[in-house]
Amino acid sequence: MNTQTKQRDNQARPGFITLCRSYFIRHIQVFFYSLGQLSRTPISSLMTCMVIGIAMALPTGLYSLLKNAQQLSGGWESTAQISVFLKNNITSAQAKKLKSDITQWPDVISVHYISREQALKEFQELSGFGNALTALNSNPLPSVLIVKPKLSKTSERATQRLLKKLVNLRQTDKAQLDMQWVRRLYAIMNIVERGVLILGALLGLAVLLVVGNTIRLAIQNRRKEIVVMKLIGGTDAFIRRPFLYTGFWYGFFGGIIAWLLVSFTLLSLSTPIEKLTTLYQNQFELTNMSFLTTLTLLCLSILLGLAGSWFAVGRHLRDIEPQ
Repeated sequence: MNTQTKQRDNQARPGFITLCRSYFIRHIQVFFYSLGQLSRTPISSLMTCMVIGIAMALPTGLYSLLKNAQQLSGGWESTAQISVFLKNNITSAQAKKLKSDITQWPDVISVHYISREQALKEFQELSGFGNALTALNSNPLPSVLIVKPKLSKTSERATQRLLKKLVNLRQTDKAQLDMQWVRRLYAIMNIVERGVLILGALLGLAVLLVVGNTIRLAIQNRRKEIVVMKLIGGTDAFIRRPFLYTGFWYGFFGGIIAWLLVSFTLLSLSTPIEKLTTLYQNQFELTNMSFLTTLTLLCLSILLGLAGSWFAVGRHLRDIEPQ
């Protein structure tokens, strides 16, 4: 009994392998057949791929620029500091004693003391009003403590607590966080990032509509051929296959065009941005899309092409039936 079962299994196995091989070969044939169909109409196919590429390049380019901006501003957070302006009646000795006390706080990295004389000297050198200051009877500038806080994952709340603590000191006249503009910049970046996602979703829908309309026209042009296929027993899956691969090629070439457009744009902006950052005594090099970003772009473009063709074929293929 066992011998007969093994013989049946051995006879069935080659048939299964042959079936899988035949199925795979048919897919390969249709895969390159659909590419050949596109090459027969190069102008219209290129225009469709260009539309897809531009639609995919716009959100991708904005996303890349946003990531570069976040990378540029990433080091600004570490320069956050609190300027503590002391009251005019605070002596130099009292200010130094306060500096020593604040340095011992666990949420403070360092404290730099600027005396009233140093503040006046710096103002004379940097403001350009040095001669006008000689008319003053006394030094109007206060002593200043520059406090650099420790930063952590909850740095914003911790810095706000430290700022409130410094404001409540009896020696303090005024205290301000010098990096509030960075917080505002991060908030703007979050809004821009949300806008890029919304724009990407809308343009992704546009790609679906473009591919779907293109496949719909291809189905109408091959209507008689599809009717003949159904008459001789062709299944919907067999008829749908070349159109799905056509959507794949549209998405693939559209993704390649989008990558080229974004790469060229970032390359053309690299030199001006580098010169601009040099003027601000900073070195920053605009980075191109990473391998993961490029792979994600291609996969999304291909998926949108396949989805657009799938919806178009599923909708219009049912309307074509032999009379």
